[in-house]
Amino acid sequence: MLFVGSPMTDSSSNTFPLGPGRILRGLFILLLVLFIGTSGYMIIEHWAFLDSLYMTVITISTVGYREVGEVSKAGRVFTIFVIFLGMGTFAYILSMLAQAMVDIHVRSILGRRKLEKAIRAMKSHYIICGYGRLGRIICRELKAHGVPTVVIENKAEAAQGLESEGILCIQSDATGEEALLEAGIERAKGLVSVVASDADNLFITMSARVLNPDLFILARADEEHSEKKLLRAGANRVVMPYLIGGYKMAQTIVKPAVTDFLDFTVHSREMGLEIGEVVVNEKSRLNGLTLIDSGIRRELDVIIVAILKKNGEMSFNPSSQTRIESGDTLISLGKSNDIEKLAEILSAGK
Repeated sequence: MLFVGSPMTDSSSNTFPLGPGRILRGLFILLLVLFIGTSGYMIIEHWAFLDSLYMTVITISTVGYREVGEVSKAGRVFTIFVIFLGMGTFAYILSMLAQAMVDIHVRSILGRRKLEKAIRAMKSHYIICGYGRLGRIICRELKAHGVPTVVIENKAEAAQGLESEGILCIQSDATGEEALLEAGIERAKGLVSVVASDADNLFITMSARVLNPDLFILARADEEHSEKKLLRAGANRVVMPYLIGGYKMAQTIVKPAVTDFLDFTVHSREMGLEIGEVVVNEKSRLNGLTLIDSGIRRELDVIIVAILKKNGEMSFNPSSQTRIESGDTLISLGKSNDIEKLAEILSAGK
């Protein structure tokens, strides 16, 4: 099981152990030895450049295939010098490579321990199983809202770039209980299973529900008949991307203005609009007040789109006389800062 993510990056690992400077230094020394040897044979033995280079290469590589010609006493002394010089050069290069391999191995072990420690410290986080197109979007949105996440992805190429994004990732098969346990499923708040196979999503859902009965599980389904199976297996919600995408495309044709409005209000970050939902705290000063008396629209410039009552009844476009009660979930539309202020009032009792 391989761990990747931001905790592996520190001041000592920003530079690869075998950096460009050390590589260039090794190449320079090797070229210098070749130059000295070639020049020496050209001067001492009066050989041609190619013959001198050939003699130098077979000498420093200790191949000793065949001498170019008869070597004089001075040439033999020089050859001994070239041999020791070449052996020293290769020893230096090999030591550099060995040190680089050791550094990489040690750094990998330290990085894994840091990641394991970081995951063990996480609570109320979300586990994202699968980092494909859907997984990337989910992680991006959760990160934008400050929701801690851990990704489980089996393919190494799919997990590339997670380190730079500051997302913890376990490179393993999400269908295995070991990966879920490594991701801290006992302490997690929710799990999102968006792997490509409905069968794998079903298996992940069943395993996750057994490991954490209180976990919120959101699963992906491609086939309509898979939705009921996933719900029976323990999923709280099931999303069918193809069904949603087809419905939206149809609505774009039938009701283009409505579709544009929803995209503009929900997905456009330029306007700073946000749809929020907050549960009313019993100690909130708005508890028991009607919408018109609460001053939400007047003070915060927030529109209450709907109210989900404790009994599960949904009230769309509630009237001004609708009473706000503890346990209600207010679904609101407005500027991000106003939504945050409303959340503080409803949840913290300010």
